[in-house]
Amino acid sequence: MSDSHTLPSTMRYIATRNAGAADVMHIACGPLPTPGPHEVLIKVAYAGVNRPDVAQRAGTYAPPPGALPIMGLEVSGEVVQVGAEVIALSMGDKVCALTPGGGYAEYCAAPAAHCLPIPAGLSMLEAAGLPENFFTVWVNVFDTCKLKSGEKFLVHGGSSGIGLTAIQLAKAFGAEVFTTVGNDDKAAFCKKIGADHVFNYKTDDWMTEMANITQKKGIDVILDMVGGSYIEKNLRSLALEGRYCFIAFLEGGKAEVDFRPLMMKRQTITGSTLRARSDSQKAAIAGALKEKVWPSLAAKRVTPVIHQVFNLDETIEAHRLMESSAHIGKIMLKVG
Repeated sequence: MSDSHTLPSTMRYIATRNAGAADVMHIACGPLPTPGPHEVLIKVAYAGVNRPDVAQRAGTYAPPPGALPIMGLEVSGEVVQVGAEVIALSMGDKVCALTPGGGYAEYCAAPAAHCLPIPAGLSMLEAAGLPENFFTVWVNVFDTCKLKSGEKFLVHGGSSGIGLTAIQLAKAFGAEVFTTVGNDDKAAFCKKIGADHVFNYKTDDWMTEMANITQKKGIDVILDMVGGSYIEKNLRSLALEGRYCFIAFLEGGKAEVDFRPLMMKRQTITGSTLRARSDSQKAAIAGALKEKVWPSLAAKRVTPVIHQVFNLDETIEAHRLMESSAHIGKIMLKVG
């Protein structure tokens, strides 16, 4: 293992006293993680805040076996230690990474195959906001649901990190993009970033309006993080051979549904979580992103949207903002 001579023996990180509200979090001090043979140690510059972190803190989303209990699923920073089997990365490389946990810390270990170069022209801050959303959107919308140019795509929660990523990627790959949001400011922002049709779910009958726009042909691919009362509406809005993908259930996972149209229209329902996927699956997603999406980021056809940056000791405020849903885009922690 290559080593840096200047690594400290301890680091600051965010710990939780127990499961609960945001104020269970506090700064703690502990040893640096030791990277395994296929991992690198990253000196963290920035970390992204994501809804799974909030769920983990609240006690409703346990980390998978073997993952660190420290929150944080994405970081940017500098490689300061390299595992014995790692060939593709070297000390001093600047990367962003999908992590198995541990991002809310000054140092974080991540599989080398889940690290990506900082896209040309992007800052460390912007790059730290890429992995969780881009891995999630790519694998669900393009890999699993096979969204193609010319198809109609709907994402709910368009102003979230996932939503803005999905809008931009779907647009970049030639789809007609529909989205729902909770207020007019969010609607205007989603329009500006590339959505063709935006509905305020508090004031618009989005299901009827979409049916009119598509001449009742429906939507080819739906990405849903809401669930609950949206499930039946989404299924009724789905086109012939449409694909419906769940990635979260902010409104709950239960609904009463008539599945007969599913058979008549040869539709597909799928869903996934990113964190439970195998290391090799995540490595394959990283490879696809580097080849197919990183050039669009470098060319500014797709841009990460940062809403607000908090210092590590302001993580409580960052989580409260995430829970308020008042943000448009990513909430980030400045660590380094």
